[in-house]
Amino acid sequence: MMLFDTHCHIADEAFDADREAVIDRFRAAGVLRALVVADPCEETPNQQAVFDLATRHAFLYAAAGVHPHNASRYTAEIEAGLGELIRRPKCLLWGEIGLDYHYDLSPRDVQREVFDRQLDLAYAAGKPVQLHIREAHGDCMDMLRARAAAGRMPSGIMHCYTGSWEAAKVYLDLGLYISLSGAVTFKNAPKLAEVAQNTPAGRLLIETDCPYMAPVPLRGRRNEPSFLVHTLGKVAALRGLPEEDMARQLWSNSCRALGLPEALGEGEALEGV
Repeated sequence: MMLFDTHCHIADEAFDADREAVIDRFRAAGVLRALVVADPCEETPNQQAVFDLATRHAFLYAAAGVHPHNASRYTAEIEAGLGELIRRPKCLLWGEIGLDYHYDLSPRDVQREVFDRQLDLAYAAGKPVQLHIREAHGDCMDMLRARAAAGRMPSGIMHCYTGSWEAAKVYLDLGLYISLSGAVTFKNAPKLAEVAQNTPAGRLLIETDCPYMAPVPLRGRRNEPSFLVHTLGKVAALRGLPEEDMARQLWSNSCRALGLPEALGEGEALEGV
């Protein structure tokens, strides 16, 4: 099987002690590509570490954007830096960006302003977006519908989706992919089972969002890309498909969503793959 972790944070300090071993494990598990997320507005900016990883490893790709938690730190200087990052060949999308009303670590009006600005920039750059939306689906849908009506809606992905199937249908109508994390394996997540079962086959993705959201049976541990096989297994079971068939569909979807060829390039394939 060939799997693509479409959102992970392996540049995080949680992996400082064993990062290369983590990479070896996920490659051995069949995760042959991964997207690593950079945010220059983190308390400890991580864009250099992310792009160093993407430069060293052919199978690692990058995203860059300002998370809603960090929207209060967004400046013209940050924006200029993002514009430079997004032009790098290994940078596939603008993200993660969005709205998070659960913690409100940045004021909601600032979150909306920064989200809207980054959507504009991504659209102008022709880059897909990766959206983090938590307890803010109403405002998000209003903003995206207005963009679609004005013809300024970028393509993209609902990252680590935890909303309802009713909301998912709106995002699908807007042209977005739905990406499920390890949360779909949780016993208390019936609405995500409904999303997994009903999302059109060509619009579904999976991710780890590691080091967070470890799937059952590893819940509570530090998550890592090798654990993606458990999310694959749950989604395949919910859809009544063999894991191999589900993996082929998800690989195709991931490559299409991120603008990559399905065939592995030089340095991406494992020996014998």
